[in-house]
Amino acid sequence: MQWRGRQGSSNVEDRRGMGGGGMLMGGGIGGVVLVLIMTLLGGGDLGDVLNNIGGGTGGQSPAPYQETAEDRELAEFVSVVLADTEQVWTEIFEEEGMVYKKPTLVLYSGSVQSACGVAGSAVGPFYCPGDQKLYIDLSFYKELQTKFQAPGDFAMAYVIAHEVGHHVQTLLGTSEKMASLRQRLSETEYNKYQVRMELQADYYAGVWANRAESLNLLDEGDIDEALNAASAVGDDTLQKKYQGHVVPESFTHGTSEQRKRWFYKGYQAGNLDQGDTFKARNL
Repeated sequence: MQWRGRQGSSNVEDRRGMGGGGMLMGGGIGGVVLVLIMTLLGGGDLGDVLNNIGGGTGGQSPAPYQETAEDRELAEFVSVVLADTEQVWTEIFEEEGMVYKKPTLVLYSGSVQSACGVAGSAVGPFYCPGDQKLYIDLSFYKELQTKFQAPGDFAMAYVIAHEVGHHVQTLLGTSEKMASLRQRLSETEYNKYQVRMELQADYYAGVWANRAESLNLLDEGDIDEALNAASAVGDDTLQKKYQGHVVPESFTHGTSEQRKRWFYKGYQAGNLDQGDTFKARNL
């Protein structure tokens, strides 16, 4: 992705080294995997997940944070990507006769306090509709390359664009409708809608990629990096990797194929018109 030397966003809040306060998320790999499956790359109900995890590190103070050269470069990168999403979504909302309210991206290390609760870095990047902020621990970039086998700067750009997709859903009223459904449906039934919610965020990420390409910001292979990342965090892939078996009724984000399909559909369309996953017969 062509990002070096370009202007970043002014809507970045740096909380690295500050800690989240309160109960930090802890426990062994089982807790981490549960959180990854339920909330990775998406607006699952983070507060519920944190409340149900248990464990924690009590009042343990966060380790001192020292920014490395790699961290500094990553911070610049995510700021530029956020600026690109601001430009694209401002234009798209104007085309639809609406005004785009820009979200804030919060950089943190270790743990962070959000309107959705206290989250540890094991949660992965997430969006909180309560404060309309994206939260990212930049150490996730290494996990994306190693743990999830999804290298490349555009794989990380896809992650950010997906979370911004959840912000778009908040502005369009989709998140509010989902919150209402949460109160009325069983967990199994709600999960079906949650999958559609996540796939729509993937579609919106693809819409952004389309516009970014039209601005000559993409390198050869960038779309493949995004598709690989989308595939790496599919529910079936994660469950098979960490549980050894797949439980479709517990899916909350969609299969690897579904995530790739909806990202690519958004990339081909470049607009909001074909992104109603809630009415789609075939996901």
